[in-house]
Amino acid sequence: MAYKYIPATTAALALMMVQQGAHAQQPATSGEPASGPGMERVQITGSRINLRQEQISGVGPVTVIDAETIQRSGAISVETLLQRLPSSAGTAGNQSSAYWTSNGYGTTQVNLRGLGIDRTLVLLNGRRVVSGGTGANSSVDLNMIPVAMIERIEVLKDGASAIYGADAVAGVVNIITKKAFDGVDAAVRYGKTDRGDGAEKSVDLVWGLRGERGSLVSSLNYSESGPVNLASRAPCSLFEEDGKLVCSGSSSTIGGRARLADGRRVNFNQDPNGNPRGFETYSAAKHAYNSNPFLNAVNPIKRIGVSAFGNLRLNEQVDLFTELMFTNRKSEQLATPGAIGVYRPIRIAASHPTNPTGQDLTLERRRVAEVGPRHFFQETNTFRIVAGLKGRLGDSWDWSASLNWGRNTGIDGMTNIINLDRVDATLDAATCGKSPMAAPCGNYLGYGNLSPAVLDYIHFTTRDHGGNDQKSFNAGISGELFALPAGPVGFASGFEYRREQGWRDPDSLIVSGAANTNAMDPIAGEYSAREIFAELSVPLLAKLPLVQSLNLNAAARYSDYSLFGSQGTYKLGLDWQVIPSLKLRANRSTAFRVPNVPELFGGVSEGNLTTTDPCNNWNTMDPNSAVYQNCRASGVPVGFRQFGPSILTTGGGNPKLEPEEADTFTVGAVWTPAKSLTLTLDYFNIEIDNAIETVPGSTKLSVCYNSPGLSHIFCSPSSFTRDPRTGEINFLSSQPANAARQRVSGIDVGALLDFSLLGWTSSLQADVSRLNRFDVAPFPGGEVIEYAGKITGGRGSYAKWRSTASLTMARGPWSGSYTVQHIGKAEDINAAPEDIGARAPSVLYHNASLKYAFGKATTLSFGVDNLFDKRPPYIQSWTDGNTDTMTYDLLGRRWHIRLGYRF
Repeated sequence: MAYKYIPATTAALALMMVQQGAHAQQPATSGEPASGPGMERVQITGSRINLRQEQISGVGPVTVIDAETIQRSGAISVETLLQRLPSSAGTAGNQSSAYWTSNGYGTTQVNLRGLGIDRTLVLLNGRRVVSGGTGANSSVDLNMIPVAMIERIEVLKDGASAIYGADAVAGVVNIITKKAFDGVDAAVRYGKTDRGDGAEKSVDLVWGLRGERGSLVSSLNYSESGPVNLASRAPCSLFEEDGKLVCSGSSSTIGGRARLADGRRVNFNQDPNGNPRGFETYSAAKHAYNSNPFLNAVNPIKRIGVSAFGNLRLNEQVDLFTELMFTNRKSEQLATPGAIGVYRPIRIAASHPTNPTGQDLTLERRRVAEVGPRHFFQETNTFRIVAGLKGRLGDSWDWSASLNWGRNTGIDGMTNIINLDRVDATLDAATCGKSPMAAPCGNYLGYGNLSPAVLDYIHFTTRDHGGNDQKSFNAGISGELFALPAGPVGFASGFEYRREQGWRDPDSLIVSGAANTNAMDPIAGEYSAREIFAELSVPLLAKLPLVQSLNLNAAARYSDYSLFGSQGTYKLGLDWQVIPSLKLRANRSTAFRVPNVPELFGGVSEGNLTTTDPCNNWNTMDPNSAVYQNCRASGVPVGFRQFGPSILTTGGGNPKLEPEEADTFTVGAVWTPAKSLTLTLDYFNIEIDNAIETVPGSTKLSVCYNSPGLSHIFCSPSSFTRDPRTGEINFLSSQPANAARQRVSGIDVGALLDFSLLGWTSSLQADVSRLNRFDVAPFPGGEVIEYAGKITGGRGSYAKWRSTASLTMARGPWSGSYTVQHIGKAEDINAAPEDIGARAPSVLYHNASLKYAFGKATTLSFGVDNLFDKRPPYIQSWTDGNTDTMTYDLLGRRWHIRLGYRF
């Protein structure tokens, strides 16, 4: 029904704006349309209370990125802006990852404090946004939000579950769109790297109407970014050998690496003109495969988006508002040719006609390079519909009620995927090639031995389907309860209902395990939440010596989840204006994160994973050791031997997961020693209990059998069981569990100085973040891992110091900015101190932009990122490109030019 009526509402709004055109007002600079006398009220991120602008008080550390800053940056996607913030750390999806897999291929996110993309709540105009990706995802895909429609971005670096509900553990990113605009803005942008690749193009058209009875702003946006091959920045993968960095490659070779019955490891011919039955002893230096030419440093993406935001005055007290957004995203990733032997052993008898060795062999790895690289592809469609009413009750109360529906659907797939069942059929010498309907016979021992018929027979293209759906209803009221001697008491309260749903249906051959990729089960699940909240702002004291004002801020929320029961959170804060130039603030809050759909409902699957059983040959150990005593006590037979290096392990989702719980404390000061200078200092401390973590099976078994009397929780039957007759483990779980504990603390420093220099209106802004500690206990009793000052291969960088400083200047038609981003030194957590790449030095990136206005209508902008072409440091635990691509710039110097016209 929404498809029928919501667009009609938008059309009516447009008609009303045309009819009111004779009374149109000048373009507004604020994000809200004119609302008449007494309606100039605002709501800032971190509070639901609407107060008159002059009464706004800081509720916590908030960073604001305005439209002018966004335009100067030249960014065509939101994640570029957010991932440069000093408060961002760790990993998040972006285009500079070769596989770009985080939370679904092609998605991009923000990771505040490095606590994970799932612990940063992303809002659009103060309301939640549906998760994005290719199905059963857990965070917002920032690709769906057109940059040209953003008025500002407010980043609250504080726990805010009492205000906004679950997931606001590390903070909140609230993206505010333009809502009051009169005219048409058109802009085209083009950019490239210094090497002539990675072209970026965008076209944005924004038009708006504004009248006495409301406003309507619409946009059409297109952006496209081209690929950058990884080999152009990193010709090969580097590893240290004899104190030098040398090229190294994958052991999945194009000729095929095999282990013979006598234990020798051999590699088959890799020269197209060589002996097709030749083989020799395997040598990594000679035979290893260079993957970099078949990966991208930047993956291509195309986005098309349309949006409309309207506000219509129904009468003097009630407004109708709507938000309509639709985004289509197409993205691709380049991948190496597929390999066999990874997911299923390939055994070839000595008598097989293709085997030239005279021995039985196991083909451990064979990269089928004859067919070329694989291509991963995605196409997602995301829409968002919001419709609601808002109004006034008397002179001091506001109310609103709205329906919010967001839906994301996606198709993704991979080309040149190998059907392992068909590989087996081509190796069956008794049946292959015997009839026109039979499989052709395949020779996998040597590059170039596979015929076109075999290559066509074993390869296919996968297609997966999935999506996410979010429906919610929000109603709230805000205003002033009564007046105290120090001022009015602000109050807000409301009710929210939300239903989250996610699903993903992998290709049938992936589900069956026949494809040479990770087996996946279908995912489907949903949950709902009913919540009520209340917030108070109480002025305690005012106009006293050393107390210009003292306000108490309090909030509480009660949440009832269909799967997790009830959860309560609170927030308490003090805002003390000591003197006009000095403010002190402190906040204490609780927060929580509910398990997402894949964590809960990810299809349970089984696979043989490399795992060490501590009870292997236990009777030969020290009788006084905990392992000896525990293995004997649990009935493991004397002389027990582990059968093979792997154990059948259960993975996937865990429907028994509970919400994570967090406690956040922030305290800070805002000092304005002069009208043109503002300084801020904030301390933060976040503690997360029951954090969801996936613990490997080997770790669970080791911790259990080293605990006194099998007392650890990992000894429970939910973790593993043994066959009482043989002692073998017949059940082992590596499903996610509420097992971890995390603690993060640090300091944020900010400075803003406005001044005039030689007739130029200037502003200098700096933000610095110091990470004091980032400690993770992966499970109860486990050794604490200290991430502060470290770089990891999987979690990204946790450099202790990060900062950004920006100088902006304007004079007449000219304006420009110069920005310096600093990433502090860090150590590789997995490297020895003497290794090359064990330490990454401090890095500075310089970005500059210049704009000239040809009158009031036309502007021309030019910018350069990474002005001095700073190369990324070599990191031993690199993710791609021999560095941490989530932290450092792999592309080098690049430029962009933008032409804008307003009419």
